[in-house]
Amino acid sequence: MVEEGSETNTDRSQADEAGGVAELDAIKSQGTALKGLLEFIAQKLVTKPDAVHVTESESDDSSILELRVDKNDLGRVIGKQGRTAKSLRTLLNAAASRANTKVILEIIED
Repeated sequence: MVEEGSETNTDRSQADEAGGVAELDAIKSQGTALKGLLEFIAQKLVTKPDAVHVTESESDDSSILELRVDKNDLGRVIGKQGRTAKSLRTLLNAAASRANTKVILEIIED
């Protein structure tokens, strides 16, 4: 017995394939959104916003974002006892959880 208003789909294979492709596209676009979010926040924190560079790489189950800033702004991004860096990681993980993915933030010192 089918409830009124509910739809039945007898061919699940097509729905799964279409959903899988759409899911991958959403994850990829989420990665660029996370990169943009990190760039935006970092540029607002530092004194030299032109020196902010974020690179993205993919691992098996997560996205790795590498943040590079000017040497003099490194302390501003890390914060006292790493509080600002921890906050950045929290924001990125909250945004990434919408796509059921993980993100790792690495702050690179040059």
